[in-house]
Amino acid sequence: MPGDGELRGCRIVVVGASLAGLRAAETLRAEGFTGSLTMVGDEPHPPYDRPPLSKQVLLGRVAARDTGLPRRRDVDARWKLGVRATGVDPVEKRVLLADGEELPYDRLLIATGTRARPWPNPAEGALDGVFTLRTSDEAGRLAARLDAGPRRVLVIGAGFTGSEIASACRERGLEVTVAERGPAPLVGALGGAFGALAAKLQLAHGVDLRCGVTVTALEGTDRLTGATLSDGSRIDADVAVVALGAVRNTEWLAESGLAAGPLGVTCDAGCRAFNMYGIVTDDVFVAGDVARFPHPLFEYQMLSLEHWGNAVAQAEVAAHNMVNPGPKRRPHLAMPAFWSSQFGLNIKSVGVPTFSDQVVIAQGSLKEARLVAVYGYRGRVTAAVSVNRTKWLEYYQNQIETAAPFPPEPGAADHPDTAGPVSSDVLDPKVLSHGPTVALTGYLPDRRLTLVRHAD
Repeated sequence: MPGDGELRGCRIVVVGASLAGLRAAETLRAEGFTGSLTMVGDEPHPPYDRPPLSKQVLLGRVAARDTGLPRRRDVDARWKLGVRATGVDPVEKRVLLADGEELPYDRLLIATGTRARPWPNPAEGALDGVFTLRTSDEAGRLAARLDAGPRRVLVIGAGFTGSEIASACRERGLEVTVAERGPAPLVGALGGAFGALAAKLQLAHGVDLRCGVTVTALEGTDRLTGATLSDGSRIDADVAVVALGAVRNTEWLAESGLAAGPLGVTCDAGCRAFNMYGIVTDDVFVAGDVARFPHPLFEYQMLSLEHWGNAVAQAEVAAHNMVNPGPKRRPHLAMPAFWSSQFGLNIKSVGVPTFSDQVVIAQGSLKEARLVAVYGYRGRVTAAVSVNRTKWLEYYQNQIETAAPFPPEPGAADHPDTAGPVSSDVLDPKVLSHGPTVALTGYLPDRRLTLVRHAD
């Protein structure tokens, strides 16, 4: 690491001008960094908030252009917006841009996030009426089409984004069909045991829910007219929203020598990127949805998160470590957490529900759709999900952090409507239309490692 004097003249480039990039830039300045700071973003817009896009924007309550992120402080940066980064030269320490410019750096932060997974047939995906939802522009176009009153909206994929889109459409009074390859909505994030509640909820709100099927073709010449399903049925629809999960934006790093691929950019707990040989770098850092990092609470498996709170927390850790020497660096150990609002319910989670083998209703009732579900793995608490019962999550976060025994102590329950734990029914992502918003990858969690000691 350079000394304080060298840091004052240090050049930092942040590739990714969204939530993680902005919060990292603010943290750099708050930490006293006074050197050159350049922000690169492939969208032409200043940083904006993504969660409202599938909620308030689709409901017509907020315009897509009005979702800009509040600035916590002036970052005094040079902004390169609407320009893609095309590569990194790690030897010369330069970021290559699509407009031909090369940006020299002493520290580089990769915060390029994700994009919506497109429909696999490009010709069908280009039909008028077929949408994805990830960017502000995409949300604006979809909201305008919903304003026009389509006869039926087909939502392909029943993860959180797909379910929120379906909820917004029903709240607008639109006819909605949801097609999901898996057995129920939300199973990729919350496990199959939670899927029954999600399915019941959608059906009760008038959604035409089709599970266990895939969309085999989108039909139309220039405009979408409908879709065929794998069970042989056909749906008339003039709008289709492809909600098949996200793709991490790592292709531009293919020749960089970094450990970057479809699962993200691998880094250590201090957000330092690994190179392709598994050696940690000291000048390239990663934060946000594109990062893949170890977490001690989940057996050091590599964790990838598409969560708002994680992007903020990891960006702040990365920025701190970029401008501080080794002894002052800190790890990114934030608890995974997310929330969703759909069909009148407020769903919040802490921990990793899919890192589990059992689940129990510790508070409340499935029947009333007001509850806390607690997940466990090999006898310890690993996650909790609340439905319209948020106040308990802080308690269960502490249970996760202290490896409290599962199932929870009887004193933590208030007359739940289930007798005891059941299988959390975590599914292989391959059986889902949508990808999970939390992904754990690494060694098999039930594999025991043997420490071999050599005699002196």
